[in-house]
Amino acid sequence: MSTRENYPEIREAVAKLCSQFPGEYWRKLDDTDTYPTEFVQALTEAGFLSVLIPEQYGGSGLPIAAGCVVLEEIQRSGCNGGACHAQMYTMGTLLRHGNEEQKNKYLPSIADGSLRLQAFGVTEPTSGTDTTRIRTRAERDGDDYIINGQKVFISRTEHSDLMVLLVRTTPREECKKPSDGMSVFLVDIRDAVGNGLTINPIKVMINHSTTELFFDNLRVPAANRIGEEGKGFKYILDGMNAERILIASECVGDARFFVERASAYACEREVFGRPIGQNQGVQFPIARAHVETEAAALMVHNAARLFDEGKPCGSEANMCKMVASESAWHAADTCLQTYGGFGYTQEYDIERKFRETRLYQTAPISTNLILSHVAVHELGMPKSF
Repeated sequence: MSTRENYPEIREAVAKLCSQFPGEYWRKLDDTDTYPTEFVQALTEAGFLSVLIPEQYGGSGLPIAAGCVVLEEIQRSGCNGGACHAQMYTMGTLLRHGNEEQKNKYLPSIADGSLRLQAFGVTEPTSGTDTTRIRTRAERDGDDYIINGQKVFISRTEHSDLMVLLVRTTPREECKKPSDGMSVFLVDIRDAVGNGLTINPIKVMINHSTTELFFDNLRVPAANRIGEEGKGFKYILDGMNAERILIASECVGDARFFVERASAYACEREVFGRPIGQNQGVQFPIARAHVETEAAALMVHNAARLFDEGKPCGSEANMCKMVASESAWHAADTCLQTYGGFGYTQEYDIERKFRETRLYQTAPISTNLILSHVAVHELGMPKSF
């Protein structure tokens, strides 16, 4: 069965919803650095952002493969799921490792959209992709923890009520393993802002609601710690695998957007008295992009299957994210080249999507870090750092 035949009813419903938010809508948001509130609200009300939350907590209880379909179709339509995709996967840390009181308190409200859990506070200015070297520290003080430190490139903080935050509760040098001594907290941003949390927006090349966070003696109740103290790194890995699989599906959607736009334009655009798509120099790169996209889609499908079956899928999640992001980037470059000068104009939405899809070469995990993981864990090669 083709991967595009999975969940056809969801694909059709998402495509119909996205048709209400054409390119003009996204261009206006870009021009003013505005968050797509109406789009996110529409997805929320349709239940698409809660598909992975179990039914007992008010969600649809569908597998991650269904979430992949939602995000793929959003991107394929020309919209941008990056504004809210974390609402799908960030709750996984709470769902898999939170206690029943925490899950009952938060998940139903996350499912119905009255609470937004879209911020994932991990990356720091000094540690980058070396998560074990984060410096943001939480120290126990009675029934609270006091948090001090800094995070950077944390998306959607200004449009989220809650944040999953990774901090150190034991210094790295006092731990047996570098990944020990980190803990996860669920921070209520509404209470934290002005009481120890400062949010500074960062202007970047795309409209991605990116921020820098400063923690200055922020008090967080110990009841908001997820799981055991010192085991937080393990807890966020589940969320990271889901994140990579879901974002890989977005990349597949982007790639299909570019391939479909490029092939249609190549058939319509005439130069020297014939369609430019008749020229193999134009035709073959588009065909190659299509082949790469379909291969990436199969890898995403396989990683999603392993995740849904509860099997180890760290390498598969990483590899599908890498291959999908590269297929999207190659398709984007091919599409821009096919459109020529018109591709640089805003009205065709190619330049906007071109900028947006470039992000996934860098985040949520860089290509080089994926290659390092594969070399060490799949090929048995010595670790390079």
